[in-house]
Amino acid sequence: MFVGETRIATLRASDGRLTLSFAGAERLREAIPPPGYRVCIDPLVAEFIPKAKTAFAKHVIAADLGIRAGDEVLLATGEDELLATGMAILSGTEMLSFNYGPAVKIREGKESGCSQER
Repeated sequence: MFVGETRIATLRASDGRLTLSFAGAERLREAIPPPGYRVCIDPLVAEFIPKAKTAFAKHVIAADLGIRAGDEVLLATGEDELLATGMAILSGTEMLSFNYGPAVKIREGKESGCSQER
């Protein structure tokens, strides 16, 4: 899906879900108020998230309890600054309950400029 020349989402053939580009995540962040589809990351590691491939549960400080594993989510700071977009590996409740393991597979970060999905 494009808006002008900018890709905002792609239909994933394996399950029919949309995968967001960073531009699409920015549009979603503006359209849905917090905490909708957001995973808030500990400020101590926030600078590393845009370049990472995984966000770990121990770094999640808040999450939308409606998130289900497989959902596209927005990784943000507590001030709602968008850091990255990716696919939830855990539900929102599990992200807050677990202190170990991956919580989100990061697809595209703020500064990456290219997708990490393969």
